[in-house]
Amino acid sequence: MPAKKYIVELTVGERVHLEHLRKKERVQPYRRTHAEILLLADQSPDGPAWRDADIAQAVGVARRTVEHVRQRLVEHGFEAALERKKRETPPVEPKLTGDKEARIIALACSPAPQGRTRWILELLAEKLVELKAFDHSTRLFF
Repeated sequence: MPAKKYIVELTVGERVHLEHLRKKERVQPYRRTHAEILLLADQSPDGPAWRDADIAQAVGVARRTVEHVRQRLVEHGFEAALERKKRETPPVEPKLTGDKEARIIALACSPAPQGRTRWILELLAEKLVELKAFDHSTRLFF
């Protein structure tokens, strides 16, 4: 088995914090799981230093999850290891970009159409399609 690339060595303070998270009643389940992983992976003189496969089985996660938590601790620090990985890209591309949002705001702040006292969403949508800012298939408001 190759040597581990990301070695977990917790300080006494970090271990105390993780034990507190582990026993706390109101804590997100993933944070409790990550705390348990880090406690079991600790290779400092006081730590148990379990193998990743044993940790995964004991905690009920995949071995790769243990590796990722270990890696996040080494590369990004203690707090990052307790959190979930942040998405690099959103799951769905935003329909509204900054310049399109600015056009909508400018239009909504302009005088209302003839015979109206103010803009309503339906009128805004029609005007934006007319100005070719959006096409008919884009659903922004309703």
